[in-house]
Amino acid sequence: MKIAIIGAACTKFGELWDKSLQDLLAESQLKALVDAKLDAKKIDAIFTGNMCSGMFSGQMHLGGMAAQILNTNCQSTTIEGACASGSLALRAGIMAIESGQAEVVMVNGVEKMTDLDSSITTTGLMGAGNHETEHFVGATFPGLNALIARIYMNQFGLTREELASVSVKNHKHGALNPNAHFQKEITIQNVINSQIIADPLTIFDCPPISDGAASLILSTEKFAQKHAFNKKTKIIYIIGSGQASDTLNLSQRESFVEFKASQLACKQALEIANIKIPDINVAEIHDGFSIMEIISLEDIGFFKKGEVGKATQNNLTTFGSKIVINPSGGLKAKGHPVGATGLSQAYEIVMQLRQECDKRQVKNANFGLTHNVGGCATTSVVHIFAKE
Repeated sequence: MKIAIIGAACTKFGELWDKSLQDLLAESQLKALVDAKLDAKKIDAIFTGNMCSGMFSGQMHLGGMAAQILNTNCQSTTIEGACASGSLALRAGIMAIESGQAEVVMVNGVEKMTDLDSSITTTGLMGAGNHETEHFVGATFPGLNALIARIYMNQFGLTREELASVSVKNHKHGALNPNAHFQKEITIQNVINSQIIADPLTIFDCPPISDGAASLILSTEKFAQKHAFNKKTKIIYIIGSGQASDTLNLSQRESFVEFKASQLACKQALEIANIKIPDINVAEIHDGFSIMEIISLEDIGFFKKGEVGKATQNNLTTFGSKIVINPSGGLKAKGHPVGATGLSQAYEIVMQLRQECDKRQVKNANFGLTHNVGGCATTSVVHIFAKE
């Protein structure tokens, strides 16, 4: 596999009251075209990831919207997979190129979430779980992740300070990202003493409700070389892609302290890329809640079981360490407009491998990884990126 990325763009994430769903999607699409120096007529297909536009914005059929924005008649499709919708759009674009059905593809992710009562947002997001057996009886995603956190803490001795250090690290990174929802550092005590959402998780263990969009333009290697979109910028390639599933019901899992779908998706992506985890220099990991980053780093293989809490508190996942996790600020600080999250992760890795991240630039970044999940890792998607 060698899919070229010839254009990339991401809007600012946050409470963007003055921008509609269409405004956000148009901004990321048009900026990606400018970045690629590409005419929209060259695009053969568009895939747009989104989770809740029907409920949140009263707008379905985002495929039609994305095509209309570019004034094109090419095939354009909406992709939904909960919080993994953006990454699934990326996989759809990859498969369109690998199948020979397209030479150039635009993939988007977008979500508008902040113009709503929190009860509507909670109901929409809980659609990523099982309505009948979880949401109907009162479960929420903070509640489910709090259960996971308690089980993990009891089994592996994770301390409250170690758990909080995940959010502290991601806010430190987000403070360097001009697109991040939150650009302010916090302390471990800030996390522990903030409002309890679902014990032991406080508000600083949870991602914010955000608006935002991101887009990538993919092509065959042959087209990228011929197009020579920007001779000063190295072409970044996707060299591995994996996807797997687990039960929708958390209660039916084999284990509550590991995400099987993430393990399988990562194994698949690594085999296709023909590299190993120690080769990865920078990664964007789905930290939907602080406990999710801890478990996911173990599932992917960056650390052994039970080691991530201490490693994070000891600064082994931040700048200057062997592996830098979530230099963008992650979902926690960058923000989590759910349909856009997976593509915003990919955007960050592309910028890192291009060496265009200014104060948050990871040194010697040659290989990058994104990990994005829907629900409690019911759907897991992993992509691996490399320099030209």
